[in-house]
Amino acid sequence: MRYLGIDYGTKRVGLALSDEGGNMAFPLAVVKNDAKLNDTIVNYVKEKQVGAIVIGHSLDMKGNENAAHAGAQALMLELTLATGLPIHLEPEWFTTVAATRFQGKTELKDASAAALILESYLSRQ
Repeated sequence: MRYLGIDYGTKRVGLALSDEGGNMAFPLAVVKNDAKLNDTIVNYVKEKQVGAIVIGHSLDMKGNENAAHAGAQALMLELTLATGLPIHLEPEWFTTVAATRFQGKTELKDASAAALILESYLSRQ
């Protein structure tokens, strides 16, 4: 089964895709967080034949939900209604920072962060 990983941000949203076996995660795309976000993600879900979605559960240094979490929760609800797929939350701290350190400042850093989130989830399955 393929998984779609999501790194939610208030301006941009990173997307990552697993291989068909759900073993490895790869950066897919960075999309704008605008009124078309839900439709854009649903299109990727259909096109890539995704079977489940993993969204980064954004936490602060103390393990509390941060400001980005409310937006991710709203997206999770919208995607649940639009796709009917199982959606999993994966705790994440500073994945964009880690992606930037690993890859440098590129346009795909948010997609790389999504791949780190998805890889973390897949490694525990």
